[in-house]
Amino acid sequence: MNVIALIVSFVCFLGGLALMGFATEFTGWEGLTFIAGILCVALAFAFPVHVFSKLD
Repeated sequence: MNVIALIVSFVCFLGGLALMGFATEFTGWEGLTFIAGILCVALAFAFPVHVFSKLD
């Protein structure tokens, strides 16, 4: 279970970084894309700390 949590969190973290990096490419949606990237990175840290720690 811990390996799956690590993989999901790492993919979410990298996806959030990619969203923040490519936010300027989406004309008209820059702010929303950047905020989505920030939320993905925050969730990548929050899931292992708060959710997955209760499953063990």
